[in-house]
Amino acid sequence: MEARLQKVLAQLGIASRREAEEMIRRSRVRINGVLAHLGQKVDPEKDAIAIDGKLISPKQRPALIYLLLHKPAGVVSTCYDPHQRPTVLDLLPKELREGSGIHPVGRLDVDSTGALILTNDGDLTFGLTHPRHSISKTYRVLVKGHPPEAVLRMWRQGVVLEGRKTRPAKVQIVESSAQGSFLEIVLQEGRNRQIRRVAQQLGYPVIQLHRSAIGSIQLQTPKEPFLPEGKYRFLKDREIQFLREQIDQEPEFRSQNSEFRI
Repeated sequence: MEARLQKVLAQLGIASRREAEEMIRRSRVRINGVLAHLGQKVDPEKDAIAIDGKLISPKQRPALIYLLLHKPAGVVSTCYDPHQRPTVLDLLPKELREGSGIHPVGRLDVDSTGALILTNDGDLTFGLTHPRHSISKTYRVLVKGHPPEAVLRMWRQGVVLEGRKTRPAKVQIVESSAQGSFLEIVLQEGRNRQIRRVAQQLGYPVIQLHRSAIGSIQLQTPKEPFLPEGKYRFLKDREIQFLREQIDQEPEFRSQNSEFRI
């Protein structure tokens, strides 16, 4: 059955849809010997799909992998970086990163640290990064200065960025120091550098930003030892189930599943 090429590559566990689109743009993909283009439809059972000259078989889909990584600062949340900076895949052993199609789910900017999920489950990636999705993410953020309650209230209610108001957020001061204020922030959206941009706009720029949890998946729990920076662990079955349940709870995603699945 025909489907868009980037969707097929994601379903085969080659890459996320975003990464698959980048591979196509960089002329790494050929269909029946001809360079592929974005939006092209293919039938993986009939068409010969090759990446970097290597044929991809729909029967060779790798086993699904689900990881939690503690991203350090200075590492980019992509599979490839044109500036030759280290990527999150560089933190994984060769047997996990090569041929598995593993990729980050969403991003943390290069200066931020903390929890990041990596997988080769294209359907899960699409569900979790779809604009309709609203899984909560918890951050510990050090900002310059000491924002008063009036500023925190504005942040909680939403701030206009590029003509669109952010969703309501949970924001509270958990500690104050000579450096500034440590905030705990819980978001249910992930616009590009959202926390840094809102903090800057409100007059309290970010000094450090760390993501401690994605929903109920945490870098440290009473039953789990702390996951050090640069290290990873496999997600527990209950954690994978939690992520799948978040997608299933999205009514629009569920009702239009055939349209929006990778």
